[in-house]
Amino acid sequence: AAESVGYTQSGLTHLVNSLEKELGFPIVHRDHMGIALTQEGRQLLPYIRSFLDADQQLQDKTEEIRKGIKQTIRIAAYASIAMKWMPEILYRFARICPNVEVSLRMVDDALQPFELLKEGKTDVIFASYHHAPHCKWTPLYREKMYAIIPESQHDKSDVYPIEMMKDQTFLMPYGRFDLDIHAIFNRYSIAVKEKEMHVDDETLIRMVAKGMGVTIMSEMMIRGSHEGVTILPLSPAEYRQIGAGVRMGEDEKEPLVQLKKCVMDYVSSLTH
Repeated sequence: AAESVGYTQSGLTHLVNSLEKELGFPIVHRDHMGIALTQEGRQLLPYIRSFLDADQQLQDKTEEIRKGIKQTIRIAAYASIAMKWMPEILYRFARICPNVEVSLRMVDDALQPFELLKEGKTDVIFASYHHAPHCKWTPLYREKMYAIIPESQHDKSDVYPIEMMKDQTFLMPYGRFDLDIHAIFNRYSIAVKEKEMHVDDETLIRMVAKGMGVTIMSEMMIRGSHEGVTILPLSPAEYRQIGAGVRMGEDEKEPLVQLKKCVMDYVSSLTH
């Protein structure tokens, strides 16, 4: 019996004696026929088994947490980034961290990722840069900005001078994207007839195609049909900084470190 539980005979006897002394009553009866549980020992047996089961469950859960099993990374990303980048990035991440679940939340407001990060509702964000003291920021990519104009306005040039936006009806993308666009207009002192639009990017492009105005979008925002419009890089060239943000001062767990490596590798492939 002693060998079956990994003890010597004397070691097991000492263990039982110590336990009985602590309990204040015998739990094992010994005679020439061997050993058996006393009545008190039989009463304690189901509780001992429950204790051992609970201890094993605790050890198993501790091991799961230590190895990162069933951990979840919460991601908040602009819809454009989620659609263009995330499928490939998450595919790569799943190959190296198959036991880590990913919760991806798409947002259409420029500042919402930063708000979610501040509130502790996401672990990492992918967005354009906006100052946020609580955010530890890693620059990733310079995303080019484009003018989208009705096809009838195109004069066959390869770029669209920013000053040509002056006094035009400008269809402003919704979701606080105006922060990036106003920064451009302010740099060049451009005044436009701004119309705030509460429609998605594809609908906005179709409205431009109908001659309702012009707009500016970043390269990842431009999707869907381009019929009836001309898409040209701005001149001088303008960019917005896309990056990753985590909460300032928090230690990055291993799965998050691995995810960021996948992101860096993917972004590197875009620029080469």
